[in-house]
Amino acid sequence: MMTGLITAFGLGFLYFISAIPAGVAAHAPVWAAALAAWLGYSVGGLVVLMAGAPLRGWITRKLKINQTPDPTKLFWRVWHRFGIWGLGLVAPVTVGPQATAVIALALGESPRRIQLAISLGVAPWAVVLGALTAAGLNALK
Repeated sequence: MMTGLITAFGLGFLYFISAIPAGVAAHAPVWAAALAAWLGYSVGGLVVLMAGAPLRGWITRKLKINQTPDPTKLFWRVWHRFGIWGLGLVAPVTVGPQATAVIALALGESPRRIQLAISLGVAPWAVVLGALTAAGLNALK
């Protein structure tokens, strides 16, 4: 079970969509894998917010994040319409917590609001992906 939790946490930190199924595949219960993935994802944003400008600069260069709004991209349309709360909700299936934190900081949001939006925005996705994983397990039985 511990391997499954570590897997879900680590993948939640890096790539949330695969975290819950991978944690369950590594023998964690669905609810525990979802919780570990949620925690890993939340920590992913927190690391960027706490590490400061050098890490944010490195992530911006590494991920080639363009902080200039592009109205044709979903991420920017959500930002203009719903602000940080919308970004927090779409980030798990678009750019992830690290890039969301970098972009939101560049747009002038406070670190506390960014972390809250990242942590709350991933919760519905954890429930949905956990339910889909459980349904898939039941279909295999």
